[in-house]
Amino acid sequence: MPSREHVESFIALVVQGKYVEAIQEFYTEDAFMQENQEPPRKGMQLLVAGEEKALAAFKEIRTLAAKSFLIDGDRVAINWLFEITAHDGRSFRQDEIAWQLWRGDKIVEEQFYYDPGQRKLT
Repeated sequence: MPSREHVESFIALVVQGKYVEAIQEFYTEDAFMQENQEPPRKGMQLLVAGEEKALAAFKEIRTLAAKSFLIDGDRVAINWLFEITAHDGRSFRQDEIAWQLWRGDKIVEEQFYYDPGQRKLT
């Protein structure tokens, strides 16, 4: 079960924009991530590659806030707010929930829930 301080350290790294570093530090080697109901990505190498691909697809991805988070045993829910800017300067905000399963101090499973309709560039 992760401590509140450990989850706060994870959140702080993400808010700093250190997305790849957060994966490398806080996820297990066999962890998986899943966007809504899409097929999951499994394993550290695929998680890092997926994050690097997402970062390259946009000019900037900023974490504006972790609006709130909850810890219930080995389960953590984080309400993230991102501002994502395309290479042409248009942007959108994405409000999402990350539902995580932790094993000790590491994340083993994470599923993101968000409305894809938010992804309209303005």
